[in-house]
Amino acid sequence: MNSPKKMEKTPGCCFFCIMKEQDPTIRKPKLRAFFKAMGDLVIQDQELVVVLSGIWSIAMANPNDGELPAAGVLKCMAELIKKALENADWLMRDQNIYVPYYAAHIIGSYTMNNAASAAKAADSGVVPPLVALLRGKMTWVEQRVAVRALGHLASYEKTFESVAIFEQEIVELAMDLASTCLETVYNEFVRIKDRAEKVKLKYHRDLVTRGVGGLEMENRKAEEWASQLQCWSLHLLNCFAVKERSLDLICTPKFLRDLSGMWGGLMNHTSPGGIGLIRVLCYNKFGRKCISESPETLKTLCNLSRSSDDWQYMGIDCLLLLLSDVDTRYKVLETSALCLVDLVELRTLRGRLNLGETITRLLLRDFKKIRSRKVKILKNSEAERALGELWGLKVERRKREQSMSEEKLEEKRVMATLMKQQGHHSFNLGKFSEALITYTEALEFCPLKHRKERAVLYSNRAQCRLLIGEIDGAISDTTRALCLSNPPNSHAKSLWRRSQAYDMKGLAKQSLMDCIMFISTCFRSESAANPKKGVKIIPYYAVRMITKQMDSTWIFSNCNGTQKHNSIGDNVDDNNKSKSKTRNCRQQKARIAHYLEESCDG
Repeated sequence: MNSPKKMEKTPGCCFFCIMKEQDPTIRKPKLRAFFKAMGDLVIQDQELVVVLSGIWSIAMANPNDGELPAAGVLKCMAELIKKALENADWLMRDQNIYVPYYAAHIIGSYTMNNAASAAKAADSGVVPPLVALLRGKMTWVEQRVAVRALGHLASYEKTFESVAIFEQEIVELAMDLASTCLETVYNEFVRIKDRAEKVKLKYHRDLVTRGVGGLEMENRKAEEWASQLQCWSLHLLNCFAVKERSLDLICTPKFLRDLSGMWGGLMNHTSPGGIGLIRVLCYNKFGRKCISESPETLKTLCNLSRSSDDWQYMGIDCLLLLLSDVDTRYKVLETSALCLVDLVELRTLRGRLNLGETITRLLLRDFKKIRSRKVKILKNSEAERALGELWGLKVERRKREQSMSEEKLEEKRVMATLMKQQGHHSFNLGKFSEALITYTEALEFCPLKHRKERAVLYSNRAQCRLLIGEIDGAISDTTRALCLSNPPNSHAKSLWRRSQAYDMKGLAKQSLMDCIMFISTCFRSESAANPKKGVKIIPYYAVRMITKQMDSTWIFSNCNGTQKHNSIGDNVDDNNKSKSKTRNCRQQKARIAHYLEESCDG
């Protein structure tokens, strides 16, 4: 076995030479001795980061390999972090500034999806130094890997309590990180456009891009890291929320408002962002009470429920949980009814069967009381009207059609087709209000079982409503059309029309998701019609819409001091920016007017 003095002479190659040893009976004791010497800082500082980088690569490539954790690598990483935080002179020497980042990242990699390694990490005392990094003892870069590692440790029953020792502090720190990390990363990294100004943050730049790429690459990677920092902070909070811990801290009005604006988005496909934590809170009575009293959160849930976002089902789940609770039902019924009535014809969504029927039952649970006006439940006449229409559609009309013969239903379908053609004629003459009325009458005739025909009628009526300025009505009709489509959210023209309607409402995220889904649907339709056709062209108007909404939903768009994000590094003075904004607004209105005047579906 190598002695510490021997290691000091050849520290750089020692670890890698040990790993090349084929005999595990020889390799394992050498690894234990090496990690003990490394934790005691016997090896030279110049070689420390090289070894840590190598260990990190091994951990990322084989996170479930227990050899290095069994040899003491986790205890070694904890000792290195403590040394870095306790000895500023040592931290600033050579390349030791990189040590805490790599050490925390190694801990996080080995505790990811591995309960045994997580238990070893907790027993090795990794939690206190990780919490110290989470406090901001260094920078957001180290906080990112610390919150990741703590989130993994908090995910397991056996190691949760080791994290919960610092429960209040960790929850408060994670909440603050989730709320402020985007602005921190923007102000401390992305905002600095001159590479010369980033000299003091050279090690950040090196970590972000591994020394490859220029300013734009660094900033784009920083966007990804900022999104991860927020999502991993939410995951850590989620670990406490699922155990109904610290809900009084998490459910503060301010943080619930912040949660409503946090989304995994295009950066983190597997993370639902804030909506994931909101749904967990909705499974708890105290959480439901707090959410029902947060107008911003309710508005977010309603907008999400009527979107093509991957997490649409979570928004619906939250509203249904709130409506199922007698203590929160009447606090949210007015707000939620106006969006949920558009979803009552959903059949399946993400494995949820008969979802529309579930929504209908909950919305109409006490409709007889509302209709009889014996109890004044709703103050909003719009919500009451919407529930009345729902009763007529799903109860009265369904009963009537179930008693009709097939011949009678076919007569009604033919009449609906004739009225649809009449509506097309009125539309082409520019009589949009008249066409809207005709499409409405066609919907009254068209039997409920003819879902495809009804989807087209709803979509056409939405087009008319867009032209006459009934934006909310257009969103409602396109949503109904998309619920009738098979699979849900697959009717291309409805997606594009709702994208435009959301754009007019200023809901950039919803508009963006619909536009992306519109392009995807067009591609699938084109591939099905022309399987041998290789080149696909995205409609230029959809590209413009995506460009506009990507600017609006840029991850740092709400940070103080941000300018319009045409491209990273642009500098536009206020005067030119104002003129550009006015010009773009006029151009956008002209484009919308042009595309709204396209003819309706056949």
